[in-house]
Amino acid sequence: MGRLNGGTNEGKQHFSHQHVLKQIVNPTETLTCNACEKPNNSNKPFYGCNTCQYFLHENCFNAPRILNHSSHPSHPLTLHQIPSYASGSYICNACGSVGNGFCFNCADCEFDIHLQCASCPSSILVDKHTHQLELQYSYPEDSEYVCDICSVMMNKDNWFYYCGGCDFASHLNCAIISPEVGVFPKQQQRPNPSRNSHANAAVEMINSVNDDHDRLIAAQIRAQIEARGRRAALDLF
Repeated sequence: MGRLNGGTNEGKQHFSHQHVLKQIVNPTETLTCNACEKPNNSNKPFYGCNTCQYFLHENCFNAPRILNHSSHPSHPLTLHQIPSYASGSYICNACGSVGNGFCFNCADCEFDIHLQCASCPSSILVDKHTHQLELQYSYPEDSEYVCDICSVMMNKDNWFYYCGGCDFASHLNCAIISPEVGVFPKQQQRPNPSRNSHANAAVEMINSVNDDHDRLIAAQIRAQIEARGRRAALDLF
C-alpha cells in the first residue's frame, strides 16, 4: 500500500472518520478516495486509516467545511459525506452525474455539487479550441448547445465551458477529462482604486451583470481585459 509517514507525524483527525488518519507516502497500489471517488492516479499523498480502508486525497482532506460559491450565491454550501437523501446518493448540479462520496450541499435548495466540480477553474484551455473557455453556470434563455467536443446535446441544468467569440461549448467532463479536487474559489477582494481604475470599473460592471446572455458577452470582455493586463505587466520588464 505504501508507507505511513512516520516520525513525529501522529496523523490528523477528520470530521468524516472516527479514527485518526495518517499520511500515506508513495502509495504502491491503487487507492480510491472516499470523498471524490477518484483513484490516486497522480500518486499524490493520501490520508488513510488502514484498519477501515478509508482514504482521502490530501486536497479532499483539506476541503473547507463551508464554501461560498458563485454558482449558488444565495446560501453558503456545507461539506457533507453524503446528503440526507433516502437513496444515499445525489445528482451533481454541476455535471449531472451521480455522486456517492462527499459533496457541497445547500439543504434549503437541495443543491449538491461534487468536490471536483466545486473546484473547477473559471477558465480553461482545451486541445480542440484555440481560445480560452469560460465557466458558465446557466444558459441564456431559449438557447441550446451541442458539445463541440463530443457532439452530444448539453443539459440546460448543468454547467458548461464556453467561448462566446466562437460559440464553442463543452461539457465539464469533456473539457476536463480527469477532474481532480483542486483549489477552491476564494472570496473576491475589493479592487484597488489607485491602480488601473478604468479596468477595475469594467470588472465591477461585468460582475454585476445578471442576465445570462449578457454574462456570455461579459466573459469575452473579461478575457480582453485580462489579456491587456498581461501585456501591460510584460511592458514593465
